[in-house]
Amino acid sequence: MEKRLTNLEYGETGLIKEIKASSQNLSPIGIRVGKSVKMITKQPIKGPVVVMAGEVEVALGIEQAKEIIVDVTNGQNEPKNRLR
Repeated sequence: MEKRLTNLEYGETGLIKEIKASSQNLSPIGIRVGKSVKMITKQPIKGPVVVMAGEVEVALGIEQAKEIIVDVTNGQNEPKNRLR
């Protein structure tokens, strides 16, 4: 099931499938297609979204997070030998 990053529930995990905005600013902080992410927290009313991208905690603005499409896995079917 696909969701926008902003629509993940707390603790929900998935793989980034698509980044609709420019990914140039996101790649250096570990946000790229194929990366495993887990929702940590999101603040109401345009607050930041905080996710674990591999082993790194990353805070994103709500507008950036809306442009990221995630294939929800909840830990299932994720590659075991993939660098995260």
